[in-house]
Amino acid sequence: MNAIQVTAPSALVTGSSRGIGRGIAVKLAECGVARIGIHYLKNKDDAEQTARLVEQRGAHPTLIQADVTQPEEISRMFAEAREALGPLGVFVANARPDVQHFYQPVLDLAPEHWRSAMDSQATALLLAAREAVKLMPERGGRIVAVTYAPGGQTGSWRSWAAMGPAKAAMESLLRYLAWELAGRAITVNAVSPGATEDSVFATLPSAVLEMLRDWAGDGWVPMGRLTTPADVGDAVALLCSDQAGFITGQILAVDGGASLACADFPMAFQKG
Repeated sequence: MNAIQVTAPSALVTGSSRGIGRGIAVKLAECGVARIGIHYLKNKDDAEQTARLVEQRGAHPTLIQADVTQPEEISRMFAEAREALGPLGVFVANARPDVQHFYQPVLDLAPEHWRSAMDSQATALLLAAREAVKLMPERGGRIVAVTYAPGGQTGSWRSWAAMGPAKAAMESLLRYLAWELAGRAITVNAVSPGATEDSVFATLPSAVLEMLRDWAGDGWVPMGRLTTPADVGDAVALLCSDQAGFITGQILAVDGGASLACADFPMAFQKG
């Protein structure tokens, strides 16, 4: 039996055909969630693979296709979730567009890049949370967003210029949602993974990923490696457990301590 237990009857995880979303869906299945909605946009084959992994862990998967940048698609997604999953205990907002839709330095951003980022993050969370709470019990429920907190605090990852503000807006919104929903004992939190294997970084040239692995091993990640989707799944499961019912409006870093490093000093100095 898994040490973490999530007693929610069902969960919907957006962007769960692969990567971080898959890691979250699989972990929730391991932790006892009986019915899991696996959302995807285009990659049905990958979503079916996630479904097989979820099924192997004793949960019943349902595939739901939708474009979370479109309000009417979000409404349809939750209508399908209601039919397939019944009462909803957990909603995880993880989906993002493919990099070509938003990945540009700030001076090269076109309005469609900006809209793609904002619509898929802050706007999607607002609309999806409204729909999710309609399916949750009168008291209790979990909403978790996947963010990248440093992207909203720094400006050095130049091509993250649309997604950084979009994630920051999403993080701000979750605090308002947390306050609004606390009276119903619905918690709203976020996890912030560090540089993660099998994530957006996997879409970049392989040399970039190797550079990140070297960076992690050199000490910039105290734990000595990159984050994995399973690490993120563990953190989400913790926030969705019964024992986390008094934690809300928070952002949990899942980065092996990378956020502890100081950019003011070379790593040789920080290692002592």
